[in-house]
Parts: sequence; structure tokens; C-alpha cells
Amino acid sequence: MTLDTRFPDAKAQGMFFDTHTHLGSKQFDGDLPAVLERARAAGVTRMVAPATDLENARKLLAIAEHQPDVRVAVGIHPCDADSVSGDAWINELRELASHPKVCAIGEIGLDYFHAPPEGFTLDDWKEHQTRVLTAQLELAAELKLNVILHNRESWEDLTALVLPFSDRLRGVFHCYTGTLEQAQPLLERDHLISFTGIVSFKNAGIIAETARLVPAGSYMIETDAPYLAPVPHRGKRCEAAYVADTARAIAALRGEAVEKVATDTSRTALQFFHGWD
Repeated sequence: MTLDTRFPDAKAQGMFFDTHTHLGSKQFDGDLPAVLERARAAGVTRMVAPATDLENARKLLAIAEHQPDVRVAVGIHPCDADSVSGDAWINELRELASHPKVCAIGEIGLDYFHAPPEGFTLDDWKEHQTRVLTAQLELAAELKLNVILHNRESWEDLTALVLPFSDRLRGVFHCYTGTLEQAQPLLERDHLISFTGIVSFKNAGIIAETARLVPAGSYMIETDAPYLAPVPHRGKRCEAAYVADTARAIAALRGEAVEKVATDTSRTALQFFHGWD
């Protein structure tokens, strides 16, 4: 992978880049300004907030308009695929994606873990998720935007849908929990994986080993806030500030300075997401 030399060091990039933080979650409605200030105080200089549905995308864009360090990914999360039907929704998503604060399409993907919503059989639900995902992949390719991908017990189906788009877009498989061997076919096609606070858990196992071995330039870091708070915050509401703790955990696993992890992952994120200076 060729690294972009426009972003040579941590000084040029600031420090930490939280590539996946759900700032539009209801859990942040009461204190979002304080959450953002704590993130900045922790050295988080850039944040990507992925949407879960069209309403959430509009909420996030309204937030981002007043926050210079926040960008938005717009998309329909697989667990919210029942919020859209027919064809009109993709045109609304296209319009939202034209906003100057949009940096990617996401969070999109497949989720076979959660039970189908009322009115869907399991097969119908999987088919509907597939249609919604495919439409969004086509839109991302059309708009020359990369995608943030969600996987839950759907790895083979998800990668089978994404890999054919490899010449038209890149994807980051967020909250990655697999092996490096499993990720290798994706990394070879210039896709990425991203680690959450799970990597800091005592029982991280395979995830920790993947974080130790994956080449710089092939991975990013995230919080997935308000979920999956890293040690020493495990069990609490997660915040963007805690991406610094995930970076420290990865640095320890790799035997690297935390500044190197911050620089490597910020550079990778700046290459991946649209619209950052």
C-alpha cells in the first residue's frame, strides 16, 4: 500500500482520529458539547460520526455543521433496513450525501445476529438487507465515496457482496474481531479493518493478536461510542475521548510508541475519508 506523504507526522495530523463514534445516539443528547470537549482535551482532533438511518443522518449533519472536527457518514444500518422500502429512499440518501460534511457512506452492512423485525421471515430479512446494502454500495461507487461496513455473523455473505466493488471503492470493516488471515483477502484489495476498545479487554485473544500483526496503513482505530468502552472505562458509556485508550492498548501490543499508532492510523484515515484538509 502506498502511503500519502501529505500527512507525514503526528504534529501535522494532531493526535487521535476516532473513525467511528455515534454522536447522534440518544445517549449523548443530554451532554454532547461536554462529550466533544472531553474528546478534544484527550487529543482527539478528528471524529467521524456514522448514521444509522435517514433521520439520524439529518441529525448528525445538523451537529457537524457547527463542529469543524466532525464529519458524517450517511447510510442505513442493516438493523434499521426495515426503515426503508421501495426506491425513493436511495434518492434521499444521495441528496444527503451531497452535503459538504459527508465523508463516507455508512454505517452499512449485514447483521444476522439480531432477530428479524415484525413482518419479516429470516430469509426475507436477509434478502431485504442485501438489497439495501447493494443499493448503498452502488451509490457509494457512483459518488466516489468509501464505505463503513458492519458485520455480525454475516462475514461470508458480506465479503462476497463487497469484494466485487473493490475497483470502485474501499471499505473499512469496523469493529473487527477476526483473524489477520481472515482479513488478508480484503487488505490485499486495499480495504481496511478497524479496532474498538475490545482490543484492550483481558479476553481479547484473537483480536489482540490481529492488532499486533496487521501492517500499518491497513487498520484504523475507533470507539463505536457509546458502546464498547475500552479499559479502564469498561462497563461505562463510551465516548470519543476513549479512542486514546484504545490507541495505547494497541501500542502496547505492537511494542510501539502511542504517537506512532496515532500517526499511522490518522494518516490512514485521512486517506480513506473524503473531505478532510
